[in-house]
Amino acid sequence: MSEPIVVVGAALLDGGRLLAARRSAPPELAGRWELPGGKVEPGEHPETALARELHEELGVTADPVERVPGQWPLKPPYVLQVWTARLRPDSAPPRPLQDHDALRWLTPGELWDVPWLDQDVPAVREVAARLDVL
Repeated sequence: MSEPIVVVGAALLDGGRLLAARRSAPPELAGRWELPGGKVEPGEHPETALARELHEELGVTADPVERVPGQWPLKPPYVLQVWTARLRPDSAPPRPLQDHDALRWLTPGELWDVPWLDQDVPAVREVAARLDVL
């Protein structure tokens, strides 16, 4: 059995709020919300992939902080790993550039106000459990 391909997701935090991104593509995922991120390229470190994906998808410069415990299966051969991340002080504000049509900063009380992609729900739960300690 081959190694799973890692997809990195960013729990991008700012002032105790979590950034959620609404998918615009592919059609079967459009309108649902996710943690932004994407596939780790061969030979790339997950933290490097996270920073690259955030720049490509949101136009921001961000630093990974720490990996959220656990990993979650996606469509084979992919698995989701999530890192908390923070915008750099000189970063542009996030904007939906690629595969997304809306962004929302969610407070802990608003985390479940959006319809998350099924595969992101356990990761968001794990992040939510950590929000009060970050």
